[in-house]
Amino acid sequence: MSSLNLTLLTDLYELTMMQGYFKTNNRDIVVFDAFYRSNPCGGGYAVCAGLEQVIDYIKNLHFSKEDISYLRSLHIFDEDFLCCLQKFRFSGDIYAVPEGSVIFPREPLIKVIAPIMEAQLIETALLNIINHQSLIATKAARVCYAAKGDGVMEFGLRRAQGPDSGVYGARAAVIGGCLGTSNVLAGSLFNIPVLGTHAHSWIMSFPDEYTAFRHYARLYPSACILLADTYDTLQSGVPNAIRVFTEMRKEGIPLTYYGIRMDSGDLAYLSKKARRMLDEAGFPDAVISASNDLDEYLIQSLKFQGAMITSWGVGTNLITAKDNPAFGGVYKLAAIQEKDGSFVPKIKLSENTEKVTNPGNKMIYRIYDNDTGKIRADYICLDGETFDTNEDLILFDPNEPWKKTKLAGGSYSMRSLLVPIFQKGRCIYESPSVMEIQAYCAKEKETVWDETKRFVHPAKIYVDLSDRLYDMKRRLLSKMSGI
Repeated sequence: MSSLNLTLLTDLYELTMMQGYFKTNNRDIVVFDAFYRSNPCGGGYAVCAGLEQVIDYIKNLHFSKEDISYLRSLHIFDEDFLCCLQKFRFSGDIYAVPEGSVIFPREPLIKVIAPIMEAQLIETALLNIINHQSLIATKAARVCYAAKGDGVMEFGLRRAQGPDSGVYGARAAVIGGCLGTSNVLAGSLFNIPVLGTHAHSWIMSFPDEYTAFRHYARLYPSACILLADTYDTLQSGVPNAIRVFTEMRKEGIPLTYYGIRMDSGDLAYLSKKARRMLDEAGFPDAVISASNDLDEYLIQSLKFQGAMITSWGVGTNLITAKDNPAFGGVYKLAAIQEKDGSFVPKIKLSENTEKVTNPGNKMIYRIYDNDTGKIRADYICLDGETFDTNEDLILFDPNEPWKKTKLAGGSYSMRSLLVPIFQKGRCIYESPSVMEIQAYCAKEKETVWDETKRFVHPAKIYVDLSDRLYDMKRRLLSKMSGI
């Protein structure tokens, strides 16, 4: 997969528009914003992921001889345009929110400033990469929040929608907070921990459960998690696991990481019974791991019921984001550059308020409460605007501008979110490792209020507009409506 040339990973209309720009001699420098309109799963925030793969895509963007031959065979592209594509390279600027960042609707996650042909071509692949990984990273963050500090492992490869989904979904899940993945290829590609135990087939391949456990313990004494529900969890699985652990202790084999896993049944009831049995046998530090179609809602419910599970293997519902299988990222034209370097703002109108875009060449500030370190709001403004945090700042809801909040000078701090990734076609950004991104994401999630993290009716963190940007948008709306 990694060796594929992804230049043709695009919708046909991107190429037909490119030919249109070429034929009309349109060489405008434009600004495109990639953003999303609503949080996945009805949540209060999302997690951005996939930037490293966007960078790789842009670096390798070129039309091979085979690509040109294929496009010629469609009989819709002229030879002069195909000749232009042979020399194609991305030459623009890209700014982005770093991977692992907490993000909110309607703010630019990626800003592209480039000749219109180049900016148009990259739309589809950019959205494909960012939408998928941001969705899975967000889902993982929710699952890990429900687990309340317990370890969460991503186990979804066999249910993922294809190899790419499994590999890059595992990457995103680890960014969102998972300890590791069962996906060995993802472990190899991204240097992330790979984890796993054994299947029911291992147990069934031996004459009895005890023999199967004993052989597994001899092979993997320092990672001895035994699947206890093949036959009968409480009558057979747990007693046989205890028997093997007792033998290991008598033989002087260190019990460094050991315990049981359950993949069926009433996990709350079984885990409480199993915990008591393990404790009474002298194994209070034995892990109780669970799987079986888990998601954040079931984990939260099991925790509420007092389940004694300390490790969670989450598969299908995580790797597919089953209850919300798409991240609604979009890519919209925001401005066109004049010859003097200034930008003419552009706006898309719609009968749906949420589909009206924010015009202009923009930047984002994140505003923090100095006392708590939590996010007060995100603030979209025009590029070049600056603010003095020692002065009062009035925030208002751009859709309901009578709703206002006053931040007293000295009570808040601001941080710019968009960082430069490409300048004049050259990558100037070095992507951190996945584990470094995970650590960054963990700090980011600490800045989100608990009220915003809850799963039902989360408190909203607002994304507001500066006065200058709001006035620009209002003038454009009036101009377009003719009123």
